Amino acid sequence: MNTDQTCQQLTQLKLQGMASRYAAIAEQPVHQQPEAHAMVAMLVQAEHEQRILHRTQLYLKLAKLRYTAYVEQVSCKAERGITSEQLIRLSDCSFIQKGENVLITGATGCGKSYLACALGRQACIKGYKVLYYPMNRFIEQLALARLDGTYIKWLNQIAKAPLLILDDFGLQPLTHDTKMALLQILEDRYASGSTIITAQMPVGNWHEYINDPSLADAICDRLTANAHRINLLGASMRKTKNS
Repeated sequence: MNTDQTCQQLTQLKLQGMASRYAAIAEQPVHQQPEAHAMVAMLVQAEHEQRILHRTQLYLKLAKLRYTAYVEQVSCKAERGITSEQLIRLSDCSFIQKGENVLITGATGCGKSYLACALGRQACIKGYKVLYYPMNRFIEQLALARLDGTYIKWLNQIAKAPLLILDDFGLQPLTHDTKMALLQILEDRYASGSTIITAQMPVGNWHEYINDPSLADAICDRLTANAHRINLLGASMRKTKNS
């Protein structure tokens, strides 16, 4: 059997990583090709890396993150309100395994959404499915799910996602239906899923913003009970980029 036939069969078996690595090895001079055990290890490693890459690309596509953001590009200067140690702890995504939340607050343009998307991308790389919603889109999707009869299915989909990102929380009033849905989602995810919230208003103002004592108590309790709090400071990053 020649090299082309082997590569074709590997491709037919959906072992694209192995096929590509085998073809590359076959092009090397015979005296430079690895011995059998080493070659098998290289082929398996190539397939493993290919599947991780494919999974990451799929999860990123499904997440629909607002920014193509990377944790390596997050500013950790002292005046920004986040340290390198905090970012490293969050970047390993252990907070997702523990069902902990991340609450990111700060003024407009300080990098809240970028940080949330960077952590979302990191979660995808680590093998976690991520759902990202700007709050206006979340409210629209909620209304649509109620109208077309997919509300329970939508809630179950969110409940199963290891990481949920709600961006720009607090920019518009919440209807009673939205508050109830948010409480149900947080209840379903409590201790079993992580939620990242970004907001301009401080966490201490969320209770007043929700404007329903009973629901506000329940929602804030579930968000803050096991949460990492980051208050980003400094000038707008948009101004920095444009200067």
